[in-house]
Amino acid sequence: MKEFTKESKQGILATGYHNLRLSVWRWQLFDNKPNKMRVAKPVAGKVILMLCIASFLAGSLFTTRTSSIHSSGNEDLEKLNTVARDCDHKRKLFEGSSSGDIMGEVTKTHQAIQSLDKTISKVEMELAAARTRKSGSSNLLSMHKSSNQTLQRAFVVIGINTAFSSKKRRDSLRETWMPRGSVLILSPSLARSREKLKRLEKEKGIVIRFVIGHSATPGGVLDRAIDEEAAENKDFLRLNHVEGYHQLSTKTRLYFSTAVSVWDAEFYVKVDDDVHLNLGMLVSTLARYRSKPMIYIGCMKSGPVLSQKGVRYQEPEFWKFGEEGNNYFRHATGQLYAISKDLAAYISINSPILHRFANEDVSLGSWFIGLEVEHVDARTMCCGTPPDCELKTQAGNVCVASFDWTCSGICKSVERMKNIHNTCGEGDGAVWNVDL
Repeated sequence: MKEFTKESKQGILATGYHNLRLSVWRWQLFDNKPNKMRVAKPVAGKVILMLCIASFLAGSLFTTRTSSIHSSGNEDLEKLNTVARDCDHKRKLFEGSSSGDIMGEVTKTHQAIQSLDKTISKVEMELAAARTRKSGSSNLLSMHKSSNQTLQRAFVVIGINTAFSSKKRRDSLRETWMPRGSVLILSPSLARSREKLKRLEKEKGIVIRFVIGHSATPGGVLDRAIDEEAAENKDFLRLNHVEGYHQLSTKTRLYFSTAVSVWDAEFYVKVDDDVHLNLGMLVSTLARYRSKPMIYIGCMKSGPVLSQKGVRYQEPEFWKFGEEGNNYFRHATGQLYAISKDLAAYISINSPILHRFANEDVSLGSWFIGLEVEHVDARTMCCGTPPDCELKTQAGNVCVASFDWTCSGICKSVERMKNIHNTCGEGDGAVWNVDL
C-alpha cells in the first residue's frame, strides 16, 4: 500500500471540503420555488475532517496487521525448517553409528558389572572374616586365636576332612599327591621334601590343611596325638568342634567359616582323606572360573532320599523332600567340591541360621538354594580308580580326582593310594607349571 505524506493528506482534505461547499451553493442558487421546502443543513467541516482521519487510520491498521501476519508466518516456517534439519541430523547420526560401536559399549558395560560384582564379593568376604574374628575367635585353637591377624592371600584353600583314626590315610596322602609341611627332621632330603608345602603356598597360593576338631574329652589321648602330629608336619587346621560322623554338616559349616577368617582365597575346597587328587588339574579347573562370582563346582548328583531307619545315609527329615521315593535336589557329591569365596563368606555370615541335614553334601547344596549360584558339573572331579582314570590319563584327559563310588572314596585307600598315584597321577611337576 502506498504511503501518504503530510502535504498530500492536507491537499485531499481541502479538496473534499471545497467540493462539498460548491455542491451546497449550487443547490441554493437554482431553487427559486416559492413553496416551503426543508432545506438540508450543510455538513460541518469538522465532521468531514474526522471521517477522513478515521478512514486513514483504518487503512493504516489493515496494512500493519497484514504485514505482521506475513512476518509471523515467516518466523513459524523458519522454526519448522530448523526442527526438520535437527531431526534429519539426528537420524543420520543414528544411522551412521555402526553395530560394532554398540557392541563395544555393551562389552564395556558388562565388564563394569563384572568388576562391581567382584568388588561386592570382596567386601562381603572381608565382612564375614571380620565378624568371624570378632565373635568367633574361640572357633580357632591356639594357632589361630589372634583376632587381629592379617588375612593371608591365597588362590585356593584345600581342606582335607579327616578323623582321629585316619593317621595312616593322612600319611598315604603326604607320600603321594600332597606336599609335606615344614619341619626339622634328621634326614635333610626329607626336610627338603616337606618344605614344598610352604613353597606351594608362597609361590602358587595353594594352601593344604587336614581339617579336624577335638574329641569329646578335650586334652585326652586322641587330642594329644593330633597335637604331636600337627607339630611335626605343620599341615593341620584345628576347629573348635567335637568330632563325630553325624556332625559332618556342622564341621563343614565351621570349616568354611574358619578358613574365611584366616585366608583371603579365591576358592575354598573340601576333599575327603581317601580321595586321590591331582593338584595341577584342580587348580587349572578352578582358574577357568576365577572371574565369575557365586560358583559351586563338583560332580552334581541327585540321589534318592532314604527314609528307612538303620541304613547308611538315612535322612531323618525325609518328609521335607516330598513323597516317598523322591530324589534330593541337585548338589555336588561330598568326596570333593569347591566354592568361590563369596559363597564361603555367605556361609560364614549366615552360619547360625543355616539348616543342617544328615548328609553334609546335601546340607551344602541346600544352603545355596534360592541364591544366584552357578552350578558347575565337573565330571573330571569324580573319575573311578584304575582302569577308569588310567585309560583317561593315557588318552591325555587327566582326572582332577579319583575314587570308588561303592566305597564313597578309594576302597582300602591306605594300601592302594600309591599305586593309583603312579597310574593316574599328573606328575610331581605339574602343579608347579600351572600359570596363575
